[in-house]
Amino acid sequence: MEPMPPSATTSDLDKLRARIQALRAKTVENGCTEDEALSAAAKVAELLDRHDLSLTDIETRDEKCERLEFVSSRKKRIPLEGCIGAIAAFCDCRTWREKTATGEFRYVFFGLRADVSAALYLTELVDAAVRAELGRYKTSPAYLRFRHNERHMSNASFALGMVDSIASKLLTLKAGRDENNRAGGRHLVILKRSIVEAELNRLGVQFRPIDGASRMVSSIAYEAGGTAGSAFVVRGKPDSGE
Repeated sequence: MEPMPPSATTSDLDKLRARIQALRAKTVENGCTEDEALSAAAKVAELLDRHDLSLTDIETRDEKCERLEFVSSRKKRIPLEGCIGAIAAFCDCRTWREKTATGEFRYVFFGLRADVSAALYLTELVDAAVRAELGRYKTSPAYLRFRHNERHMSNASFALGMVDSIASKLLTLKAGRDENNRAGGRHLVILKRSIVEAELNRLGVQFRPIDGASRMVSSIAYEAGGTAGSAFVVRGKPDSGE
């Protein structure tokens, strides 16, 4: 018996994931300028929307769910956590936090395969952008005015301000994308949510709320991070078809 050739849907999904990996190689792995990072985020939105709109409802229901993880390498909450929920919403995924066997936090994205690939990539992209901007902030006169024993808090405050700003922008962009899809007669968010929830129920995955811990922040550093995050604007470009 000869193996069946891959379906057009599988082939398109493989191409999409390959393009996301190519973006990752240009940005997260090799480093990038701010404009390159922003263009990459815009491209992810374009790729996901194009992929979703190319499928019928039946083809979408036939797609598989999977999980991908971002491991923080830290045993406590990190500022990036403030953006994880927005990234998951942007990519139509569910997300939760777990601990590894050695105690580090990891963030799980669960959803359709294209969506979780995009979510993991955007998480790595935001993490890299925050690290780069924090490095620049540490050389600024405003940072150097902090006493030595205040700098740990200022670092965390800057990062928190930046991820909060980015999260807000991602949610705003997502709302616009969803409205465009609804205007075209497709309710893709509802369809994909039903697929993901059904698979979570089948797997017996249950969630419990986590009490939010209060944070001490430096308002000066937080606002500086918010200013840096405001530069993370997803600016779409005409698609080259690459």
